[in-house]
This record gives sequence, structure tokens and C-alpha cells, in this order.
Amino acid sequence: MEARAILRNVPTSPRKMRLVADMIRGQKVSKALAILKFQPQAASSTLYKVLLSAVANWQQTNEDAKIEDADLFVKTVFVDGGRMLKRLRPAPQGRAHRIRKRSNHITIVIDDRDLVAIGADSEENNTKS
Repeated sequence: MEARAILRNVPTSPRKMRLVADMIRGQKVSKALAILKFQPQAASSTLYKVLLSAVANWQQTNEDAKIEDADLFVKTVFVDGGRMLKRLRPAPQGRAHRIRKRSNHITIVIDDRDLVAIGADSEENNTKS
């Protein structure tokens, strides 16, 4: 059973956030949390909180399952561009340069690896018949 967490309008550029998100894609949740905890980038603390939220969402839907027994992994992570604040900065000779303050939307989907493997096996059996 998969669970997801979404955080919108994070005031960080999407490019900086994607650099950190690429490190945890496909990792086990415990390893991904350890990676994010010790990364020096400012984006890692935000992703850490969103990943914890996704785990809490998974626990909410699977109250009978233990999180230690479930083999949770980060199924997908994607960072989309959010709204852009446009500002003007004074430039020499009476000109103005546009400053674009970017933001992003983060989506993390976690899943149980055992259920994914079981689902893949049953699909293969159905195609062979």
C-alpha cells in the first residue's frame, strides 16, 4: 500500500531541491532519512520532514502493520516548479533587472517493497497463461 506526502510553495529553487531529491529516490526509507539528516544542503531538512510525513500517512492507512516489519522504500520523488515572485532590482544607468524568486512543490510516494514484488509476480503469471 503506497502513501504520499505533498508540500507546496517551498521557497527554494526547484533545481537545488532536485539535487537532494535525486539522492533518496529508490532508497529504503530508513536509509533515505539517514542520508537527508546528514546532508549540508538547506533543502535536505525540508525533504526530511516531508518524508516523515509520508511515513506517518502510511502508518495512518496501515494501522495493523508494524513499520519495522514493512520494507518501505521511496517509490517516487518529484519536485515541480511552483509560483515565481518577480521583483525588480536597480541596475546602473537607471535600468532595472528582474529578479525571479522561485519556489517548488515536493511530492514523495513511499511503498511497501513486498507488496510491489507480489504484484509483479502475479502480473507475470497472468501474462504466461
